[in-house]
Amino acid sequence: MLPLEQHYLFNEFHSPPLNDADFDAKPLILLVGQYSTGKTTFIKYLLERDFPGMRIGPEPTTDRFIAVMYGENEGVIPGNALVVDPKKQFRPLSAFGNSFLNRFQCSLVKSPVLKGMSIIDTPGILAGEKQRIDRGYDFTGVLEWFGERVDRIILLFDAHKLDISDEFRRSIEALRGHDDKIRIVLNKADMIDHQQLMRVYGALMWSLGKVLQTPEVVRVYIGSFWNEPLRYDVNRTLFEDETQDLFKDLQSLPKNSALRKLNDLIKRARLAKVHAFIISEIKKEIPVFGKDHKKKEVIKNLEEIYGKIQKEHSISIGDFPELNKMKENLGKIDFTRFHSLKPKLLEVVDEMLCNDISQLMSMVPNDCSPTTLYEVKGGAFENVKDRVTPFGYKSGEGCNAGYGEMEWIVNKERANSDTLFDSLNPVNGKLSGATVKEELLKSKLPNAILGKIWKLSDVDRDGYLDKDEFALAMHLIHVKLQGNEIPFELPDHLIPPKKKDKVYTC
Repeated sequence: MLPLEQHYLFNEFHSPPLNDADFDAKPLILLVGQYSTGKTTFIKYLLERDFPGMRIGPEPTTDRFIAVMYGENEGVIPGNALVVDPKKQFRPLSAFGNSFLNRFQCSLVKSPVLKGMSIIDTPGILAGEKQRIDRGYDFTGVLEWFGERVDRIILLFDAHKLDISDEFRRSIEALRGHDDKIRIVLNKADMIDHQQLMRVYGALMWSLGKVLQTPEVVRVYIGSFWNEPLRYDVNRTLFEDETQDLFKDLQSLPKNSALRKLNDLIKRARLAKVHAFIISEIKKEIPVFGKDHKKKEVIKNLEEIYGKIQKEHSISIGDFPELNKMKENLGKIDFTRFHSLKPKLLEVVDEMLCNDISQLMSMVPNDCSPTTLYEVKGGAFENVKDRVTPFGYKSGEGCNAGYGEMEWIVNKERANSDTLFDSLNPVNGKLSGATVKEELLKSKLPNAILGKIWKLSDVDRDGYLDKDEFALAMHLIHVKLQGNEIPFELPDHLIPPKKKDKVYTC
């Protein structure tokens, strides 16, 4: 396929040639959204920790593209150094110039979640022409490059800001052709009650219908993807189910990555063939003299050339490049560089599509082993080797019913927690999670945080809480409700004196 692309200048119209790093790369997830929709916080929620270079705030704070990837040694790699690394797939991005590379970096994080995938955080999209110009680089062009290579595109919306700005519209339009990769997330849905949520969901679907212009209903995941208490928890069950569905979708990426790459390769080959027909047809139209006048005429009548090629070669109109974009690219290029049709180049690509690709498809296992040992739980991804906690997805329901009778814990002061502990009728000095379920729900904390608190508080790992462990859990919940982070390891002053030798980390 590469000789065909080179002969007809495919990379100058569409995207750079593929290289080994494109095929070796882990699955990529691209996050796109307007400012303050929670893109960076979503990554933090997924990883259950901060990452180098992370900035979160109420106004536009992420002003760069950040590739969050796995690394034994955590740190930040600047854009100029990143694009010369032959082991990473970002070398073609150097074509966007220093203005972009100065706003591009890689954050290396030793997170188990990133062993199976990488995540691209993008700058918050603003409104108006001024912001687009001030970026200093082709923002939508960068999105197009990533859109062709990523496995999943997540468009984030804030439940309080459903308006789609001009630049956001252009960004979504730049991702057309990759509809199968796009997922919509309605974030911060806990900030409104269930009646408002129904109206917001309807308004979002109406807005997306005008931009995406597809007859199919887009899948929208509703939730609150952060580690703070839910403001309205009447929809807690809905949020848990939606989170579970989204994480299942993301977790399928590693084992489906090979098929996705083959699918994109086939799409690229079909586009390259059509491109060759277009360029060779234009070559026929250009005379020896009067090239400039004829060039304008050809560009103006490009739609007629599309129709002619479609009839002669029985090509679906859906395989043709977008008309206006093709006209724009043709206006920038010298037509004397175009070549006539070489049937041999096309025959080789047809042979590849008919035989080589089918052989490759048969080599892909039907159920590839995932590259990570992590499964979906109540919060993000949890090691399957870890003991089940009462905060897992639908714990205590179905086949999980009765497992240690563990459920949630809520925060109180120690004096109050002891009184509460006694009032819940402990058995043999301990409480099961099921006993205190109603109290736990009052905390409004998400499952990811409560799962950490349970793991740290259940020091002896017996699935129950004694009075000391219950008081510890109350303290940790209080710490979180005060806006502080939960530690991964208990500080010495928080370890119950009788259990110093049994403490374990989260």
